[in-house]
Formats: sequence, C-alpha cells, structure tokens
Amino acid sequence: MTDQIILANARLILGDEVITGSLQITDGIITDIGTGSTVPVGAVDLGGDYLAPGLVELHTDNLERHLSPRPKVDWPYRAAIMAHDRELAGCGITTVFDAVRVGSITLDGDKGYAKYARQMADEIITMRAAGALRISHHLHLRAEICSQTLAEELDEFSTDDRIGIISIMDHTPGQRQFADVAKFEAYVRGKRNMSAEDFRGYIDFLYGLQAQLGDAHEAATVAAAQRLGAVLASHDDTTPEQVATSHAHGVRLAEFPTTMEAADACHASDIAVIMGAPNLIRGGSHSGNVAAADLAQADRLDILSSDYVPAALLLAAVRLGLIWDDLPRGIATVTSAPAQAAGLTDRGQLAIGQRADLVSFAMIDDIAMVQQSYAAGRRVF
Repeated sequence: MTDQIILANARLILGDEVITGSLQITDGIITDIGTGSTVPVGAVDLGGDYLAPGLVELHTDNLERHLSPRPKVDWPYRAAIMAHDRELAGCGITTVFDAVRVGSITLDGDKGYAKYARQMADEIITMRAAGALRISHHLHLRAEICSQTLAEELDEFSTDDRIGIISIMDHTPGQRQFADVAKFEAYVRGKRNMSAEDFRGYIDFLYGLQAQLGDAHEAATVAAAQRLGAVLASHDDTTPEQVATSHAHGVRLAEFPTTMEAADACHASDIAVIMGAPNLIRGGSHSGNVAAADLAQADRLDILSSDYVPAALLLAAVRLGLIWDDLPRGIATVTSAPAQAAGLTDRGQLAIGQRADLVSFAMIDDIAMVQQSYAAGRRVF
C-alpha cells in the first residue's frame, strides 16, 4: 500500500530561495513540490511555519553525555543511545554521525579512560537494524592520537561496519585546541577533580605518550580511513603547516580549525571547514580559539556541527542566515553541505527524489523553535 502525505502552507527553504508552498511525500520520498498557501483535503497544515531539510550532524559529543550523565556514573548503552536518538529528533536532526572515541589510556584511577568503541558500535548497528531508532545513525570514529590502544582498536573495525567518518584527534596539551595549557588544566582538573600535583604528572605522561606513539597512531588512522572507505577529517588544525599535512593525508573535512590562518589554508586546499554551533551562539570559543562568527564573516565557514549542544544546530544555522542575509545559505550549512561532505546524495535538499527528512520550525524573534521532524516521511517529533 502506498503511504502518502502532504505538508501544506509552509515556507519552504529551497536551495536559493524561500517560497510558500507544499510538499507531497510518497513512501518516504519527496514526489512533488507545489506553490501557494492552499491546504488540500487531508493535508497537514503547517500554518506558515518554515520547512527545511532535516539537519545532518557530522560530529557530536552528545552520546557520551548520555553515557555518563554524572561524573563516575555509567549508563546502559542502549538506554543512552535511545535517549540520544530522541533528543536529536526533537532538535530537527534526522541524520547523525555518532562520534565514538577509539584509543584509550589504561591507567589506574581517574586519569585513564576505558575502551568502548567496538561495543558501542555493535549496539548502534543492532538497534539500527531492529528499527529501534527514530533517525538515521551513522558511525564516526574519533581517533585519539594521544592514547595507548588506538591502532589495535582501529583494527577491530571492518568495511561491514560502514564507518562514515574517521577524524584524527590529538589532544596533547600545548597545541591545537589546548595551545594554552592553563585552559587545558582548568578543563581537566574541573572534569576529573584532579589535584595540581596529579595534573603535572598527567601532562608529563601525555607528552611522553605522544612522543612515543603519535606518528605511528597518525599513520594507522590514515590507513584505517583508506581501508574502511571513510571520509577522513582533521581536528583542531592551528597552523597552515598542519593543514598541509592534513591535505597530504587526504583530509576532506576540517573540524574546528582554531585560527583564521588555518581556516584560510583549508579554503585554499578545498577542505571543508566545520565549526561548532555553540561557538556561534555563545559569541566565541570556550577554549579561546577563533570565533565562528569571524570565519562566517570572512567566508571561511562551510558546515556547522552541534558539537555538545544538539539544540544549537538549528539556532546557529538561522543565526548564519541573519549574518549573511541569506537564510537558505545558512540552512545549507546544516543540511546539503554536510550531506554532500559525507557522501550522502539522497538527502539535504527539498527536491523531488530526495528522502523526506524534514524539520518544520517557527521563529520567535531570531530563535528557531522546532515544531515537527520527519525521517523518511515518518513523523519522529
């Protein structure tokens, strides 16, 4: 039996314009786009709300927040995945690349962190196959260079896992995101309740670890992306030299470059720049790095990620639309641009033949408020 729905009387955000019209959805696919505010019999009247493609999230730490809702509290994997899934649906995100850390530190006490990527990936894959998730979930492996077990953890994944993105991350203090060691100290000691003496011992350990294994782990990550057919991303590139290295590795996405110089180099190397939506909403980086708004003004921002606040993604896309005086362009940073960067050609646009992944939202001043979300034509919020 054919499943058909019409969403009418909406402000449709198309690739380069906003029009009043309607969408016809048949078996989860957009099959017609009409103009005008008429509401046919049986159609869903959106009352003039905006209707955009469902949001595509390439990098989010939100799942980890559900895994550990409080310090030293571990939550069951499946319960965490379901809570994460429902939260994203309510924020208009219909496709997510769940960022899962690979690479662990096997220290005693609070200084280390345990391996979990393989088990988490298995749970996501199982729940996805069972139809237990409301939105489309893909896998993003965050390869931590400054760790002890990265190479062996990467070896646990195969092409059967359909890894979408692998990002090269190096959180060794004194460079990249934490070029200011004082900010790294505030972050780590606050998060782990660590004494000043313990912190000094901890960073000395990290420096030694990076010196011993950093180059080998970076090479293993590049090789794993090639073996698994994943899009390779860099993380926190700071200098043009680091961007040149990323380009030589085959990096296509730059997550959160920390300086204007790095963003300029990414632009020159045809590497798409991803910035955090919270950075834009807050008016700056919490780590003291370059502001997303400055990159937007310089035409050096291509994609937004919600990073650690899912609700920020739509808010920031609308904010970009105001900065650029171009709402379709702002919305593209969370829809068509990330979809294309991740190789997903079936979503990200309001166009005939595309998946009916959709979000409708109303505006209160400059704040976007999600009203409904659809994944493959099925209402999920």
